[in-house]
Amino acid sequence: MTTATADEFETHRPRLFGLAYRMLGSAEEAEDTVQDAFVRFSGADRGVIQHPAAWLAKVVTNLCLTRLTSARARREQYVGPWLPEPVVTSDGTLGPLESAEQRDAVSMAMLVLLERLTPTERAVYVLREAFAYGHREIAEVLDLTEANCRQLYRRAVRRVGEPRSRFESTPERQEELVASFVAAAREGDLARLEKVLAADVVWSSDGGGKVSAARRPVEGREKVSRFLVGLVERFTEGVHFTTAEVNGEPAVAAWAGGTLVGLVALELGDGLVVHARAVVNPDKLAFAGRQLTGA
Repeated sequence: MTTATADEFETHRPRLFGLAYRMLGSAEEAEDTVQDAFVRFSGADRGVIQHPAAWLAKVVTNLCLTRLTSARARREQYVGPWLPEPVVTSDGTLGPLESAEQRDAVSMAMLVLLERLTPTERAVYVLREAFAYGHREIAEVLDLTEANCRQLYRRAVRRVGEPRSRFESTPERQEELVASFVAAAREGDLARLEKVLAADVVWSSDGGGKVSAARRPVEGREKVSRFLVGLVERFTEGVHFTTAEVNGEPAVAAWAGGTLVGLVALELGDGLVVHARAVVNPDKLAFAGRQLTGA
């Protein structure tokens, strides 16, 4: 492997990571997949690689398809709700998120919806929606016919559903809402907490059986409010909170000393929290923890 080969690969790494993460919903697995692609790129006959970006996209996509096949079996045995591994997005790790559509595409809600798809449907959908590939290009990546790719894409769109329409809060309003949410929960102020929660708000927790977490979603303003107050009373002694942008959404990070112990991504709609997705499985917090601490 030459330095030039390594340098060339690095120019493609961010895009490949973004592709792998959207395919897998796991930052750690995405990193491993990109590293596997690097090994293949380093050992390949460069004379046959006319377009490195396309060659690498095909390699990463097919590596992801292999991983997804085994991941589906593992997730069927997963303890409690499964949520994607959170990624801090304010540093551009998943590419530019300058519009509501771009943020929605990497949101926890969308990544959970993508779990409904077969691996091949997911590949077609991600390449089309996130990377603007044409059906002919997708067909070349997946070694399928263009007609088949069109059919897979239509099926994927039906299974994922229509894009969400939501009221876009200003950054200032989002900060105010998150601050009120945290303060009300910490102070056990049910009345104030209920003011920032939608009537049909949902709280989902992913502990993966590793730490204590609700095994089923908690639904409704009153139930979520009381659940949160009880959670704070039981588990937050010695814990401090910061805010972050996770998967294109405002989030609350919980720290015990210098260790990230939880990330709660807040889906907002009409100026209220409509879904809070809490990842407390320590295996899923390592990547975001490194991002937030600069380690």
